[in-house]
Amino acid sequence: MRDNKTSQPAQDYDATIEKTMPYYRFFHAETLALVKHALRHEPRSWLDTGCGTGILVDRAMAAFKDTRFVLADPSAAMLDIARAKFTACKECEYVPAATEELDCPAERFDVITAILAHHYLDADNRRQATKNCFRMLNCGGIYVTFESIRPATEQGLQIGLSKWQAAQIHNGKDAAAAQKHINRYGIEFFPITIDAHIALLTDVGFSVVEILWISGMQAGFYAIKG
Repeated sequence: MRDNKTSQPAQDYDATIEKTMPYYRFFHAETLALVKHALRHEPRSWLDTGCGTGILVDRAMAAFKDTRFVLADPSAAMLDIARAKFTACKECEYVPAATEELDCPAERFDVITAILAHHYLDADNRRQATKNCFRMLNCGGIYVTFESIRPATEQGLQIGLSKWQAAQIHNGKDAAAAQKHINRYGIEFFPITIDAHIALLTDVGFSVVEILWISGMQAGFYAIKG
């Protein structure tokens, strides 16, 4: 029985995620660089939703010493691993909830991140999750999301999946496991096109919507609340 929505058990996630997501470390590097350049001050508060085992927060803490972090995830096993990493952090808060369920009425955030979290959601829950992120941001706050995406054409989809499968094998995943992950596409996680991402972010009210990063079957987006 799975203890989270990814293809890896929580205890194996840190050691295996880069076999599945070939550019995973770039997601976090691009996010941290963006926050440094987009905000005029160090973030006071940062919500990482779909935080998993806390890999992004671990890196963000090193870059932003005075920021308070809230980590949210629907997987108790993932949150337990994150808690164990940050036992020395007295200011961290942990919320056992998915983004579409989140409500932090007493706090607004300067930064909200959702890294490989919302592609598990259907259309209605994805919209609710995105609306929640918009609502929980301070004015001028920035939202960053990285997800698997859907190419615009069927041929592009097949080419992209083939390349992704080959990259997983190149990174050390065995062929059967790589095929199993590819088989989850559209069944256990539900990517949308780049245009659909931009339309959703615009529709919920963000004043600035941009593509941050793209390679193969993954892309990053950021949006600023005006």
